[in-house]
Amino acid sequence: EATIRKAGVSNRDIDWAVMHQANKRIIDAAAKRLELPDSHVFCNVERYGNTSAASIPLALNDLYQAGELKTGHNVLMVAFGAGFSLAGSLLEWTK
Repeated sequence: EATIRKAGVSNRDIDWAVMHQANKRIIDAAAKRLELPDSHVFCNVERYGNTSAASIPLALNDLYQAGELKTGHNVLMVAFGAGFSLAGSLLEWTK
């Protein structure tokens, strides 16, 4: 929520949410809280499992390889770690 707010956009402006792929329940709960439709939330945890720090780069690569990332897309990335550390970033995808 803070990342979206600080970027000056709304949740409706998010084309893709790519989150730490710890488990599907966490991803679903975060998407629900942000009011993001399932079609805008990428999940590949069932394919790789929890890949820790590599989960967001792997997910971005999967989206890119599938041709889903388009120039101008707003991509919200959110990761968490030990001790409830949390970080978010919003980028505009370009080629």
